[in-house]
Amino acid sequence: MGLAIFLILATLISTSHAKSVAFNPIHLLRPRSGSGGHRVQGLDCLSWRLAVETNNLQRWKVVPESCENYVGNYMLGKQYRHDCDAVADAAIEYARSLKLGGDGKDVWVFDIDETSLSNLPYYARSDVQFGALPYNATKFDEWVAEGKAPSVPAVRRLYKTLLSLGIKPVFLTGGSDAFRRIRTTNLYAAGYRSWLKLIFKGEADEGAAVVYKSRKRTELVNQGYRIVGNIGDQWSDLLGANAGNRTFKVPDPIVPLRILIIGCSISKST
Repeated sequence: MGLAIFLILATLISTSHAKSVAFNPIHLLRPRSGSGGHRVQGLDCLSWRLAVETNNLQRWKVVPESCENYVGNYMLGKQYRHDCDAVADAAIEYARSLKLGGDGKDVWVFDIDETSLSNLPYYARSDVQFGALPYNATKFDEWVAEGKAPSVPAVRRLYKTLLSLGIKPVFLTGGSDAFRRIRTTNLYAAGYRSWLKLIFKGEADEGAAVVYKSRKRTELVNQGYRIVGNIGDQWSDLLGANAGNRTFKVPDPIVPLRILIIGCSISKST
């Protein structure tokens, strides 16, 4: 009986280990105390994140300090990946249901930061603390210049599916055109190797993110393209003119505060 129990325990441990190895995180967990999902005294971090994701809580500047641990565990744990997969699954199901024009004019708009590429290695740093510290444009631009951002696996899966269906990707970012070369190289290294257009914010592009992205999408429509889909991590990616036949939002409780900054600084990616 003792041997049988030992074998059962060994099997369970082995199976559990195999599942943990199979999990492919965007960025490795850094050692932390506590666990995500618990209630913080005076503030329900689950409700705070829901308010952010639904755009009910706006114009905030930092993640509440008491929620930094919760946000970090969410973003680096499995739930964030599962949530992104759910968005990608819905987008793929929709894309496969479309009757395309067959003229090469059907396009899908992709945001870059926190949508196609992940900046989690940056946000997990101790001098950033998942947005619990005030945003530092210089530090973020230095990270972007390294060109090491990994893909968001679920969005890359959507991207590949769209290519196979004949829908052309358009990358539309509020990041400065000064980063075009390094961002192009980063996208290619992360598995995005084909697109119709790669649109960055130039010196002449003024206005908040919603205004800027609306204008660029309208230019696409005026060129005869049909925006059949649009995916982003911020509401500024998905609101405004010519947002697309359907929009899909991937979760991001970290950086909606960038909306406050993009109107006055074009060096920041969105």
